[in-house]
Amino acid sequence: MQNTDQSPAVLMQFAKWPQAGRVKTRLIPALGIEGALQAHITLSLKVLDNLCATGYDVSFWWDRPLDQPPEEAAPLLANIEAAKLPQSFQQGGDLGERMARALGQGIASHHRAVVIGSDCPSVDPGYVRSAVAALEHYDVVLGPSDDGGYVLIGARRLAPGALEGIAWGTPDVMQQTLQRMDAAGLSVYLLEPRWDVDEPEDWQRFRHMVGER
Repeated sequence: MQNTDQSPAVLMQFAKWPQAGRVKTRLIPALGIEGALQAHITLSLKVLDNLCATGYDVSFWWDRPLDQPPEEAAPLLANIEAAKLPQSFQQGGDLGERMARALGQGIASHHRAVVIGSDCPSVDPGYVRSAVAALEHYDVVLGPSDDGGYVLIGARRLAPGALEGIAWGTPDVMQQTLQRMDAAGLSVYLLEPRWDVDEPEDWQRFRHMVGER
């Protein structure tokens, strides 16, 4: 069992519930609907492995209540259950509200909380440890992504409204987030940029990273 008294932070992996046609939709033209589903599961497993390797507490946050999972999801669900990870549902009208609520719960239980997306395999254990270490001195830590967003957000303090009114899914996400944080009086540390998997070329980059062609 996890011991929250010993973990300096909780890592919260955000993921869409695996269902063909609603995950990794930008990969569907290249991989097909089933291929995109499998890519989503493969990426989720990679991120989960990276987070569990940090030694911090980890929880898994689905974007909706669970229904009958597809057969392809069995390895992911088995790994979550084998690691005895708590599973929760994201709550809120948009991504900002969902992350803010999750971070609030994590801060309440562990004082430092970090949210990582399931399409961010470049977030390795060392990167996560750097994020947690930054929260000793800053209110918020962000891991910029190549597309103008971020692969990771962590906080030890988060003011109301700090993640409101952001145009999620656009190249302006990072800039708008920094503006909100500044307006809320929160100190922010930026990690080195990383990449996530949205487009077919990103998927090929991931395959190359893991030694596949």
